[in-house]
Amino acid sequence: MYLQGFRLDPFPIWTFQVDGVELEKHVYLVHGEETVVVEYALTERSERPAGLRLELYPLVAFRDYHSLTHASSALDPRVEFGDGCASIQPYGELPRLHFAHDAASAEATGLWFYRFEYEMERARGLDFEEDLFNPLVLRFDLNERPTATIVASLEQRRASDATSLGESERKRRKAIADRAAPEDETGRLLALASDQFLVRRGDRKTVIAGYPWFADWGRDTMIALPGLTLAFGQDQTARDILVEFAQHVDQGMLPNRFPEQGEQPEYNSVDAALWYFDAVAAYLEHSGDAGGVEAELYPALCSIVDWFERGTRYGIGADADGLLHAGAPGVQLTWMDAKAGDWVVTPRRGKPVEVQALWFNALRILGELARHFGDGKRQDRCAGLADRAQGSFNRLFWNEQRNCLFDVVDELNHDDSIRPNQVFAISLRHAVLDRTKWEPVLQTVERELLTPYGLRTLAPGDPGYCARYEGGVRSRDAAYHQGTVWPWLLGPYVAACLRVRGAAPADVLSALERHLRDAGLGQVPEIFDAEPQRPRGCFAQAWSVAELVRARQMLAQSDASDAASNASSAKISG
Repeated sequence: MYLQGFRLDPFPIWTFQVDGVELEKHVYLVHGEETVVVEYALTERSERPAGLRLELYPLVAFRDYHSLTHASSALDPRVEFGDGCASIQPYGELPRLHFAHDAASAEATGLWFYRFEYEMERARGLDFEEDLFNPLVLRFDLNERPTATIVASLEQRRASDATSLGESERKRRKAIADRAAPEDETGRLLALASDQFLVRRGDRKTVIAGYPWFADWGRDTMIALPGLTLAFGQDQTARDILVEFAQHVDQGMLPNRFPEQGEQPEYNSVDAALWYFDAVAAYLEHSGDAGGVEAELYPALCSIVDWFERGTRYGIGADADGLLHAGAPGVQLTWMDAKAGDWVVTPRRGKPVEVQALWFNALRILGELARHFGDGKRQDRCAGLADRAQGSFNRLFWNEQRNCLFDVVDELNHDDSIRPNQVFAISLRHAVLDRTKWEPVLQTVERELLTPYGLRTLAPGDPGYCARYEGGVRSRDAAYHQGTVWPWLLGPYVAACLRVRGAAPADVLSALERHLRDAGLGQVPEIFDAEPQRPRGCFAQAWSVAELVRARQMLAQSDASDAASNASSAKISG
């Protein structure tokens, strides 16, 4: 076996050994560019026999991350060579790819390598065999120079750029890590993890929901925004994101997803727009930028409430009882949005519990902003709507038999599935649930749903419970919100604990913090199996990281408040 080791220092580094020759491979991406740097270097322990040569055969796919490449005669195999560079353009409508290098020689090959097998794709019931094209071979004389460099980019670069690019990237990452305290190693890892989701959208910023296959989603962005940006002092980035999404509010709805390649945004989420209020409130609280909120964000917030009150797409609208109804055949509108073909796994049509909590929270936030901005009519309107919604909620959603909240209420029945959505009735900035019910709800969530890595999406005793997220597409979608553990839910759980009891379990975040050094290395995945808890889905998920950051921050603030209170008590006693 040639591969001997792997480490992050700070980039991925692989160590290979063959016949006394030890070689390290370094790989890193250049921030803000479509550029990857690959460097090979003999180690000091390496023997250097005469005629030592390294041959590299780059393999290219030229595809998006949802597809696989298969050998095609449509590919243009031509390579253009220059001094220390080569370039290819396999398909005319796609950009040219440049290879800067310091090889002793370069030669066109035009070879296809067939049937690479991807075990994870096979397990997921997807196309798992791929053909990759090799346009050229690069030959390096390691006796003459013990290093080899390739800079693959959509821009024209030189191999000699690698040194400065590496130094710049190291400095950039150190500056990001320094947003956390020097002694907080986990915080420094989370600062770096958070930054990886923040990307450009035009002149502003947005959030990639997860790697490797999500783009920017409205719901995920708003939930993740406080933890990814405000927790690390990135107020301007938060504002850029909020302003960018404000431009796309349509009929009171925030885009649930921005499709790629110029397609129109998708508006099929009932809660993305409601999470927007919480993100704006967090931004205002952290930045104090009342002027910016009033000028650029307040009109969008007013539009959302107006549309939701009178009704918008997919049956979303306020009923006479002040609560929000939502749902249409074949559409998944809440965060529990798994769909396989025409099958909506958790349709949750009617009045979902977290949607009511978010609606009440949004009305209270808008009412506060209206008061601050001198908009008395709006303030009174929001107060009336919020009071009516809160009264109806506490009357309709309490499940006396199970001592918790119904998950969905509609005209025909009350869904008594025990799900984590009820925790938002306590955890949000403005809690819709009557205070006397907080502790029973929290106890139910802990007893049925809490795991070291997050909250289950369904209680184990439910007939629809799925313990493992595995198999083909339909099998995985069936389990996605039917038991699967979501790490991001630890954020609202911790918030609820602090509100109800003034404290959270001492080790509530320890498993996730340890996981930063496993699997995705420095990241938190999208989901875990319910039993046993194994990482699944995207290996890096924005709201998983963001809510871990926010939960740590809440706990630290609570500890600091307790310490200050104890110190004050001691002073008085003295």
